[in-house]
Amino acid sequence: MKPFLTALAAASLLAFGAQAQTLRWASQGDLQTADPHSQNESMTNMINGQVYEKLVNRDKTMAIVPGLATEWSNPDPLTWRFKLRPGVKFHDGAPLTPEDVIFSIQRAKEPTSQLVQYANAVGTPRKVDDLTVEFKLERPNPIFLQHMDLLWIMNKGWSEKNRVTKPLDFKNKEESYASLNANGTGPYMLVSRQPGVKNVYKRNPNWWGKFEGNVQEIVFTPIGNDGTRLAALISGELDFVLDPAPRDIARLRQQPGLQIIDGPENRLVFIGMDQARDSLLYGKTANGKNPFKDLRVRQALYHAIDIEGIRVKLMNGLAAPTGGLTPSPKASFDDPSVQTRLPYDLNQAKKLMAEAGYADGFEVTLDCPNNRYINDEEICLTLASMWAQLKIKVKVNPMPRSLYFPKLEKLDTSLYLYGWGGAITDAESIFAPVLRNRGEKGIGAYNYGNWKNDKFDQLAAQSAVEVDVKKREQLIRAAMAEFRAQTHLIPLHRQVIPWAARAGLKAVHRPDNWLEVAWVTVPTQK
Repeated sequence: MKPFLTALAAASLLAFGAQAQTLRWASQGDLQTADPHSQNESMTNMINGQVYEKLVNRDKTMAIVPGLATEWSNPDPLTWRFKLRPGVKFHDGAPLTPEDVIFSIQRAKEPTSQLVQYANAVGTPRKVDDLTVEFKLERPNPIFLQHMDLLWIMNKGWSEKNRVTKPLDFKNKEESYASLNANGTGPYMLVSRQPGVKNVYKRNPNWWGKFEGNVQEIVFTPIGNDGTRLAALISGELDFVLDPAPRDIARLRQQPGLQIIDGPENRLVFIGMDQARDSLLYGKTANGKNPFKDLRVRQALYHAIDIEGIRVKLMNGLAAPTGGLTPSPKASFDDPSVQTRLPYDLNQAKKLMAEAGYADGFEVTLDCPNNRYINDEEICLTLASMWAQLKIKVKVNPMPRSLYFPKLEKLDTSLYLYGWGGAITDAESIFAPVLRNRGEKGIGAYNYGNWKNDKFDQLAAQSAVEVDVKKREQLIRAAMAEFRAQTHLIPLHRQVIPWAARAGLKAVHRPDNWLEVAWVTVPTQK
């Protein structure tokens, strides 16, 4: 099959196609920026994570293991002490020092950083000696190491030299030297970055770690069209596709020379609604009010969703419907009762709409990414048709993630599709950044619906510092019960992620949808 690639993308792929030990891979979208602190988005983190590293890492089972620190201790509830790995160098040859760690944590606390809530959660670092950094906390943090796993270490001197001591302001379209250049300690070095076209990396010969795979070079090409990505894989121009379309999976499983590597992702996909404004920013109602401020309307939209139809017909089974609020069921103590959805019940939905004064519906725009989650735009279109049965006229507004996320950061939305996940399975991973009231130090920074629930907020804040396991579970359960009762968001499903690859390619599929290239073995090119 001859793929239909743009001339530039095709040239990029073919130029490296004959080289052995080159991983040629693609996804529907590009990383947002090479600045590791600016955007906290999984795809961006994963690609930047081949270049930058943290004090701690995750192994193939998602367990926390040593990274740039070889060991750590927790002598008291407000102190953590890390021993840095000796001999580590940045890609420009500069040695890793405690000053780099301190600088990086401070940089991640800047207002333009999307890691600010995690950086604040690990306290204030100080140098103890040339290989020791100590963190002092204002209050106990029961998932301190989980937060530390989100904080990338940059070189202080390089950042000062290139005037990137603060993360770039992505939502206001700022560009900086760190947009296109990088200097980490990781297994791969950024060679060139052409946003939306091609990104090239080469193996770091001085990496402190152990390569388990054979990849010497990475060529990542964002290809937005599902059919084009698939054609490039089948024709042999690609070795790996991170996000094949669900409708193609059955076919790919039978395709000679290809394989599917799949598993559940630690990610919740949900619908958010503006619950702060008195009238819709994007829409129209007969009474001029914002319908999403009414619990009955939020519940009506929930009841009108045929989630099983979405799972079977749209997602081809590659979704696990849930009523839970957390990316991983582990965060809900694997309790089925906490995962229960409001039932699909059109009559109840119509009754609630009438009781709320919206029997004749209203008009609203649904903002949606078209290159971030599996079938994201298609999900939005499907929901629009379902909500039409409530006489709600939904205008779906799809856009690439590069435009979508900055739009949400500005709270420039009335109704939106969003996803949240990553490596952390604890409830705090979504409580603090997404579900809590918008506040200081990154709390509620991703609460783009701007809802406010003081009871939930207080319970979540208490659970964030409670070190007694049983007491903390009670607080988390109570918090989730309050949030679910108010239907501030509508959970849809947790994604099941299939990767498509050439036969013989070896890769580890982690629940955080993370491709660790140092573990990848590419079959010899023929």
